[in-house]
Amino acid sequence: MTKQEFLKCIANKTGKPISQIDEILSAMIECITKTVAKNDKLTLPGLGTFSMKKRAARKGRNPQTGATIKIAAKKVPYFSAGAVFKKAVNK
Repeated sequence: MTKQEFLKCIANKTGKPISQIDEILSAMIECITKTVAKNDKLTLPGLGTFSMKKRAARKGRNPQTGATIKIAAKKVPYFSAGAVFKKAVNK
């Protein structure tokens, strides 16, 4: 599903204009991004939890040359699906 299809789906369910829904969705994404970037968790009941995980530095292998390389530590966004969402997907 594309973003436009997603916006149309929400517009059909709410009766709100697509432009207003797009503005709300953009604000929602911005808030989630800022919250996770501060290493805080954001839980949306019925959907799941957005958070950040830290990956330790490790050694990897270049698939083309086979040479060992060092992969730096980094922070990655993480989403954990809630029970209601998992149940809906597994119906």
